[in-house]
Amino acid sequence: MATWSVLCDFDGTISTSDVTDTLLEAFGKPQWREIEAEWLAGRIGSRVCMQQQIACLDASRQELDEAIDAMGVDEAFAAFVDAVRTHGWELSIVSDGLDYAIEHLLRRHHLPALPFYANRLRQVGERRWRLDSPHTDKACCSDSGTCKCAFARRARAVGNKVLMIGDGRSDFCVAGNADLVFAKGRLITHCFDKRLPHVPISGFDDAVRLIPALIEPETVF
Repeated sequence: MATWSVLCDFDGTISTSDVTDTLLEAFGKPQWREIEAEWLAGRIGSRVCMQQQIACLDASRQELDEAIDAMGVDEAFAAFVDAVRTHGWELSIVSDGLDYAIEHLLRRHHLPALPFYANRLRQVGERRWRLDSPHTDKACCSDSGTCKCAFARRARAVGNKVLMIGDGRSDFCVAGNADLVFAKGRLITHCFDKRLPHVPISGFDDAVRLIPALIEPETVF
């Protein structure tokens, strides 16, 4: 029987929208879009991009909380967590997003307590915010705030296979270091183009149905 470590993205994967983008749309000073363009053009890494964009936020804690409260999560995620735990597999949230939002949404939607690793959002003024990145890695080729590939390497080091679940650009690198990807959104095209082992999913309902196929080591996707 295969033993899996499941690494799961948050924004757009567990949450139904990209939390950071939603907050920037609501409270960001206009220059956050220029910073985004610099990142998309490859002139800065995602860690620097996020740090500069978070510095553009102009919002009180109450305003941030109310905006996060309005965000949804995939209703089947709790069932997926239960299915993974039934087999004794490790499941962690690895996100290049905001720890504050992840903790807030997990609690608000009464989701199981899970280890999560993300950028640290800090309030540094009544309406000012800063981003720290405790899970960066000097070897990260994407210069991400959270190096997801480092978590994949740790799982492999103890002999586990790695299942990555994600939806976008922050998952491109780690997808190439996973044994299998459950892919949403832009990650589907990336995995197809790079010929990476993956299964397209629309949400965690699909992921729950795929769990039995992970149990047998000879399963080919």
